[in-house]
Amino acid sequence: MSGPSVPASAGRLIDFSLFGGAESLTEGKPARSPRRTVVVAPNEKDDGVSYPGPPQDPSDFLWLMTEEPHRSRRQAIMKAHPEVTKLMGYEPLTKYVVLLVVALQLSVAYALRRTHPLSPLFLFVAYAVGGTANHNLFLAIHEITHNLAFRGVKANKALAVFANLPIGVPYAAAFKRYHIEHHKYLGEDGIDTDLPSRLELLCLNNVLGKVIFTTFQIFFYALRPGFVRTQTPTRWHLYNLLTELAFDYVLVRTCGAYAMWYLLMSSFFAGSLHPLAGHFIAEHYLWDGLGQETYSYYGPLNIFAYNVGYHNEHHDFPSVPWTRLPALRALAPEFYDTLPSHPSWPMIIVNFIRDREVGMFARAKRMPRGTATPALEQGEKVGADPDSEGERAKEGEKEGDVDRQE
Repeated sequence: MSGPSVPASAGRLIDFSLFGGAESLTEGKPARSPRRTVVVAPNEKDDGVSYPGPPQDPSDFLWLMTEEPHRSRRQAIMKAHPEVTKLMGYEPLTKYVVLLVVALQLSVAYALRRTHPLSPLFLFVAYAVGGTANHNLFLAIHEITHNLAFRGVKANKALAVFANLPIGVPYAAAFKRYHIEHHKYLGEDGIDTDLPSRLELLCLNNVLGKVIFTTFQIFFYALRPGFVRTQTPTRWHLYNLLTELAFDYVLVRTCGAYAMWYLLMSSFFAGSLHPLAGHFIAEHYLWDGLGQETYSYYGPLNIFAYNVGYHNEHHDFPSVPWTRLPALRALAPEFYDTLPSHPSWPMIIVNFIRDREVGMFARAKRMPRGTATPALEQGEKVGADPDSEGERAKEGEKEGDVDRQE
């Protein structure tokens, strides 16, 4: 891909054609920036200027018949760089980061136990400190969901329940099943609960609707799975629920209601108009007239977010922990350096609201594989326990996954 370049401060050339979504307030206007350059018509060459236009009718999602891109790219990378398997495995540092952030949140909650929740100090700390910390814990649970903190599955699940404590509402156990399905059935309607529902498309597909969606993202992501695809509770759902309720009760009894309000408001801000919350939109929304389903972000906010910005890399190799995702990108630059990526999470939120060519419709969907029922290839069962020995063996064989056995 080629495109217009300008000198960077470090002397390198920045190819803006590789930027997707937003990097300035000039984006999102009818006069499109020349950096939107990918020409997809047959026999046409990318001239560095052409803009192909919105990817689909804004009254519906983009329905695809193609396979999701990550499996094929994973196979190609493993063929070109078989040493990629050395990057897979668990990361011992994760548990210490989780312990530090949980301790931080409990300390701040204790310090604010006599400060009114509507005071400027309380609101500022809940947004700046609490929102950042709880978003970090959201992504810690995401990392732990892939069994990347400990060698054993039970230890990972227990750590996820512990990381859930300052969030105030039990969700770690339910998130695990939904997120594993998001990876295995990316974009499949009725299975991948990361996708907006038809009702969201009808009600939120305008500027006001997008403001509501971005402000209350945490509620949409929390409530949508229950309407789209319910789960059968397991003992870990029960452990998660009872542990969180016991923690909340002890916190209120010992520190008062304001401490509990701090944690709950931290969780709300973490999934609202917060710089880190831009990754929710950045990861899988379609931008710039392209059919690219997953975008990465390589900026400094990854420091607070377990490198979740390396999202193409993460979907390609879910068994590579957060500390080694930059090494994965460096190992296979021919696969990743040519993929458009987002330069800014905060500007993603701004331009998602402002840009008329991006909205709730800007997601790629597929019909479930097989038949009208969500059947899996090779007889796999949708919703099967991803930690069962059989399912984990299949995943390891299919995806080069070296997750530890329980």
